Amino acid sequence: MRRYKWSIIFTGLLALIGALTIVSLSSSFLKGILVLSIWLLLISFIANRLEKTPKKKKRRMPEPSDDLLDHYYKVGMTDEEIIFFRNTMAATKKQIQLLEQQMNQVPKLKAINLRHDTLIAAKGIFKELVKEPRKLHRADQFLYTHLPNLVELSKKYIEINNHDLKNKQTYQALDKSASVIDELSQLVLRDYEKIVADDLEDLEIEVSLAEKNIQKDTDWFNDFQQTEDKGGSFDDR
Repeated sequence: MRRYKWSIIFTGLLALIGALTIVSLSSSFLKGILVLSIWLLLISFIANRLEKTPKKKKRRMPEPSDDLLDHYYKVGMTDEEIIFFRNTMAATKKQIQLLEQQMNQVPKLKAINLRHDTLIAAKGIFKELVKEPRKLHRADQFLYTHLPNLVELSKKYIEINNHDLKNKQTYQALDKSASVIDELSQLVLRDYEKIVADDLEDLEIEVSLAEKNIQKDTDWFNDFQQTEDKGGSFDDR
């Protein structure tokens, strides 16, 4: 808006200078007044056009909640890293939402999604990254290659599938596209497995420790039961 006001002022000054020059050079005073009036009308027209110019509103990302911001700081992220992470996740969320719409439009894409749990895996990666932002580098293939390519290919598949007339080449193109989409869906599933690999390892360790503790308690109970059956005291051992 400030730029528009300066444009009006600058244009007005030029118009005034031009009008005064014309008046000074005019042999007739009335002719000069006429020219000046025309210049003033031109300024008014320009001003009205500039005022009516629609303002472009910049869509700003909503501020994170205090809890979420605290979570980012707790994992050691800087302000710059938080901004980069949030921008990346906002773009990823839009792509996942678009992919969900696409895969629900065509039976073939629905079947691929059901076969490989593509959307579940994609949303799972998103959820895991929000929980642990430091895993972002592990999802680089998903974020910058697999997901964007999957969205783009699904879009083209739908466009071709919606053609009113299809020939042999059209069906061949659809089959080839579906095959690549299927492969990308498998890669997304692998991306998810890669992201949660640490959680699975931690779970295996916890299960192993729990099994050892259970076995230890079972051995202790069996020893105690045998001692009781013999009529002795377990503490005397």
